[in-house]
Order: sequence, then structure tokens, then C-alpha cells
Amino acid sequence: MPDLVAHALDPVAARVEVADLRAFLGGSLDLREAVFRDFFRARRNASVLIGHYNPGIQWVDRLAHEYPLFGDFRCDLAIGDSVTRACTFVELEDAGPRSLFVKHGNKATREWSPRFDHGYSQVIDWFHKLQDMTNTAAMEARFGKRAIDYSGVLVVGRNRHMDVGEHERMLWRRKHVIVNSKRIVCVTYDQLLEDLEFRLDWYGLGARAGG
Repeated sequence: MPDLVAHALDPVAARVEVADLRAFLGGSLDLREAVFRDFFRARRNASVLIGHYNPGIQWVDRLAHEYPLFGDFRCDLAIGDSVTRACTFVELEDAGPRSLFVKHGNKATREWSPRFDHGYSQVIDWFHKLQDMTNTAAMEARFGKRAIDYSGVLVVGRNRHMDVGEHERMLWRRKHVIVNSKRIVCVTYDQLLEDLEFRLDWYGLGARAGG
């Protein structure tokens, strides 16, 4: 994985960085995607923890920000396992009131937002490109194998901007929509925080003081 930089996870630093995310989300209602890119660029330990959305990753030890995926495609984060060669590719979108669902006409049920659809389509394009490059010399040169285990993660929106029904729709989409035999992991920034705190517990160091 020559394009991904080696990074030894520091669980103690990760605890601080995940706490930073909790404080960051607690102090801001609406945030642009560029703000999140800057946030995670400055916090490499929290960034690599996101890699565990791919169950094929046993140990997160490779990381890149704004990682090019063959040609014009680029993900905000790429996290890898140098042994299994599994990778997680992450798209960070914004976190405003229209990031997830929007009102359209007189319909009572809100529709998926253009922002969500844009991020979701980005991940689908990555899957297409990665499938197209599978079993090529270029794939082996990039990742060390001609076929890799990869997952796509879309982080978008806040829990507060969904009602109960919309939350269930998002969970259903995450669980049941399959793209080329793979699920796209869709989470809000609030869910991401919960998952990272759970991962810290898995590493044996709780996210909060006294944890």
C-alpha cells in the first residue's frame, strides 16, 4: 500500500481525539463537509478508527486523506490493514438540516436530499472503478493484491434532523441496499461518534473520563 502512510494507532491519543469530536458536535449545529475534512486531517487516530466499518480490517495501520482512486475519483479518507490488505474508503458530507431529507412539493414524506444522493453516488462510482481495476497490475501495485476486500462509508447529517420514520429508512437502506455484493455504510456524525466510542472500548480504553 505505497500510497497509504503507515500509522501506529495510539489508543490514548485516540481517546482525546474522539472526545474532541463529541465536543465539536456539541458546539455546532450545521457544519460543512470541508470543516469535517479539516477536523479529521488533524486527528489521525480518530481517522483510522473509522476503518473498522470494514469487518475485513483486523488492525488499522495505513491512512491517507483525500486519497485518489484511479483517475478522477477521490475519497476523503482511506484506511487500510497492511496484512489483510483490506481497505475502507470514506466520503464526508455536510451536517445541515437538509443533508439527509428535504421537503418536495406537497408530499408529506420527505425525499432523500441531493446532498445524500451525491455522496451515495460517489461511493457507487468508487465501487465501479475498484471493480474495473480488480485483477490488474495497477491494483496490485496500489494495494499489494489484485483483488482487495473494501468497504465504502458515507458520513452525512445529524440525528436531530431526522424523525423516527426517517431514521428507520436510513437504517433499512444501510442494511438492505446492496451494490455489487457490498453494502454502503451510511451513518450520521452522531452515529459515527457512538461507533468510535464503542471501538475505543474494544481497544480497552473508554472514550470518556473514567471510562
